[in-house]
Order: sequence, then structure tokens, then C-alpha cells
Amino acid sequence: MIKIIIERRIMPGLEQEYEEAAREAMRQSLGARGFVGGESLVELGHSDRRLMITKWRDLRAWKEWYTSEERSRVMQRVLPLLTEEERIRIYEPTTH
Repeated sequence: MIKIIIERRIMPGLEQEYEEAAREAMRQSLGARGFVGGESLVELGHSDRRLMITKWRDLRAWKEWYTSEERSRVMQRVLPLLTEEERIRIYEPTTH
């Protein structure tokens, strides 16, 4: 199991539009093979800063989704609403 952490900064005033686009992106990922779950968070006191945390079966499943036509399509709605490129980090459980 891996977790993908995605940080996004939204253009001021476009938060509602972003929420709709991000919900659609999450809906699409629900059908992706290897998708386990996810959540979307807003930074306290900073409505332009968002954090997506998604869980995937393995790195291959994430890469399949990341390069998929479906993700590309939904991200066409999300990316224009951002002030900078999204930052993606991949985490795995420690081996203790």
C-alpha cells in the first residue's frame, strides 16, 4: 500500500470551481484499478491551499492512473485553477 500526497494552490476566488473539478477527479479515481481511498483537505486559515491524500494498492496502480486518459481529462479542469504546478509526493510504509 502506498499513499500519494498532492499539494495544490488555487487562484483566489476560484475555490468553488476548484471544489467541483476536484470532486469530479476524485469520482473518476474511484473506478481506477488499485485505488483504495482518498480525502481532500483545506489548510486552516488558507482557503487557497489544498492537500489530497490518496491510497493505492501499489506504485504500479498509481502510475497507471497518473498516466491514464481519464486523469488527463479531469485534470484539464483542475490545472487552469492552480497558481503553480501541483506537488506530488509518494509515501510507503516503513519496514520496521
